[in-house]
Amino acid sequence: MGDRVARRLRHPLGIIALLMPGITIEAFVLLFAAFMLVDGIFAIVASVRAAAHHERWSALILQGILDLIAAAIAIFVPIATILAFVYLNAAWAMISGALMLAAVFRLHPTHGKWILALAGTLSLVWGILLVIAPIPGIVVMTWWVGAYGCALIALAFRLRRRRDEPNTTLAHA
Repeated sequence: MGDRVARRLRHPLGIIALLMPGITIEAFVLLFAAFMLVDGIFAIVASVRAAAHHERWSALILQGILDLIAAAIAIFVPIATILAFVYLNAAWAMISGALMLAAVFRLHPTHGKWILALAGTLSLVWGILLVIAPIPGIVVMTWWVGAYGCALIALAFRLRRRRDEPNTTLAHA
């Protein structure tokens, strides 16, 4: 019963992310804050238990405190959480794009050199655009999550229609 309810709730999430990116972003921030809060409490409890058993506890208490600070920032200054996420993604995109472009010089042309160059360039441009315009960037990222969710929903319906067909091998698929 619970699985059926979960499947029904999961279907509109991609559409909601596409149509209401602001609410989706807020939900992601609140989910992150809740996770950090719970993780921080568990880390502090684990540090107290470790100290009671004369084990190492300082890293756990530090993790717990930092988690609680991150939760507070996410709750009271959600835009800071959003911007940190965007800038982290921007840095990742620019670094991975630069590394892909560097790898282009080592790849043989027949192995998809131009595809790697295109991917590296797009990644680098995406990272730069996120730095230049972080708020529109997070909205676009939310749309991508929504589109991804919608694509998975479409795939699920297609697979559901074919569930009664006899099994086929990959060669026939």
